[in-house]
Parts: sequence; structure tokens; C-alpha cells
Amino acid sequence: MATADRDARGLTGTPVLVTGARGFLGAHLCPKLVAAGANVVAVSRGSQRADGDGIRWRQCDLEDFAQAATLVRDVRPQVIFHLGGKVTAAPDVALVLPTLHSLLTSSVNLLTLATEHGCRRVVFVASMEEPYGEAAEDVTPASPYSAAKWSASAYARMFHRLYGCPVVTVRLFMGYGPGQARDKVIPSTILSLLRREAPRLSSGRRPLDWIYVEDVIDGLLHAATAHGVEGATIDLGSGTARSVREIVERLVRLMDSPIAPLFGALPDRPGGHVRVASLERASTLLGWRPSTPLDAGLGKTIEWYRAHPLDAYARDVRHTVGAGTR
Repeated sequence: MATADRDARGLTGTPVLVTGARGFLGAHLCPKLVAAGANVVAVSRGSQRADGDGIRWRQCDLEDFAQAATLVRDVRPQVIFHLGGKVTAAPDVALVLPTLHSLLTSSVNLLTLATEHGCRRVVFVASMEEPYGEAAEDVTPASPYSAAKWSASAYARMFHRLYGCPVVTVRLFMGYGPGQARDKVIPSTILSLLRREAPRLSSGRRPLDWIYVEDVIDGLLHAATAHGVEGATIDLGSGTARSVREIVERLVRLMDSPIAPLFGALPDRPGGHVRVASLERASTLLGWRPSTPLDAGLGKTIEWYRAHPLDAYARDVRHTVGAGTR
């Protein structure tokens, strides 16, 4: 039995609330929870899905405290996975208010309600884009997204310290895998190569810590069930930085493609720190380490997109994310 499956069994019969359930991570997490016997309520801000596959769907705007309160009162979750929120690292000023409300207001609402209702565990997802580890005077978020996520993480720490909220913060690095949005670098490269078109890319110089989605889900499940980890911030990554260019060149090699990627065809994103996951806490506190080698993860991802070239986004392929990943 896989590690994630063993770990998820600790959630059997547990009411579990998953926000952002129509996104990339949610599409992989919810089936794992159902398979483990959890009572899963999946939350989406958009139109409500019909219940199915053991998942109950609820439409809710978590930025609205009254709506969020009704949801938590009705579901009475013992475990909350907070994956929801607007995800974009663009520096546009037009994103300041949307990310503030989507990422920060929704998080504070959920932390307040989880504290009031006595949830057993809140797994709060942070981002590698947040400032951390720098000297105080150098801490400047690179985008509205990173500022909002950084602030939300600070609130999570405050809720644990002051009010005893049983929150565990997991800082995710560059996740990839089946069902990811087509505009992300790995899916867009794979799909371009499948169409025999040259992928258009930036210089590809930025090093990133890449982590396969099944390893991420494994880490999230460990964070939900491990004992004595409340208040901790734990990195989930590979512990190794590899440039975008190296990843793209590996995809070309694994696909045995004659197409040459067009590096430099797109501008580099301004800013962007080089950050690599520190795995010590994940190993010590959760008993977790990533288990998928890079080429194996990329190979599984390639095979999934070969089988699903027209699927546009993870939220639309909830029933097929398992295909081609074993």
C-alpha cells in the first residue's frame, strides 16, 4: 500500500472540508480522501457540481464571512484543507485587491471559524513565492499574490499562538503532474511538442524546486494526521533546484522530440527569488520525503497529456487524474 494511502486511513469516517477543490491539488486530493473513507465536502466558488464519486460539493464564496460560517456550521469539519484562492504571480496592480480578498480574507474567515468550531486540524497551504528567510529590511513581496499569501501565513501563525487553532502550514514548491493547467510551463511544453510546435519560453534561467503532485498529496495527508505538529511551517519540495531550461530539455529528451524549444521568445518574469525546500522538518515532524524521481514524474505527466490532450484544466478532469499516472 502506498504511503499516502496508509496515512490517509487515519481520516476514515472524518468530516473533511477541502477548499479550492476544483483546482490542480484539489482534483488529486479529494479522490485520495474518499478512497480512505473520509466524508469529503468539496468547496468551489464557481457553479456547484453534482455530488458524485463519494464527494459532496458545496458552492461558497469564502470571502463572505456569513457564507463561510453557514458552510462550516453545516459541515462541522474536523479537518480542513485550505487550498483555495486566486493563484497568479504576475505583478499587475490590478491584482492587489482580488488577491487580498481571495487569499487573505478567505483565510482569516476560515481560521476564525475553525477556531470557534473546534476543528481538529487545519492544513494551510503556503507558497514558495512568499518572502521568508530574508533579513527584515529585505522582505519585499514580489507580487500581490506573494504579499497576500505571506500575510495569510502570518495570520495562521497568530491564530495558533494566540487562540490555539490547530493549524499546520505547508509551504509548497513548484508542483507539477497530470491535470495541471495548460498554461503552466510543463503542460504547455508537452502539448506544444505533441503538436510538433516549438514551445515559446523565457530564457529558462530561473532555478526552481520541482515536486511531483502525488508527493505533494502524500505530504498534505501526513500534515493532516501527524501528531504534535500544530503551529509548524513545513516545506514540501524536492530539496533540489533545477532551472526551467533543464526541465524543458528533459521533456524534449523523454519525448524523443526533434523540436527545438525557443528560449528567450518570451520575457523573463521580473523578480523571483531562488528558493529550495528544506526537508528536515518534513522528515522529522511528518516522516515524509518525496519519493518520485524527476524523470519518472515527468514521464507520468507526459503520458497523461498524451492521453488527454484536450483537457484544459484540472478542475475539468477530476474523474481522470488517475489515468496514466501509475
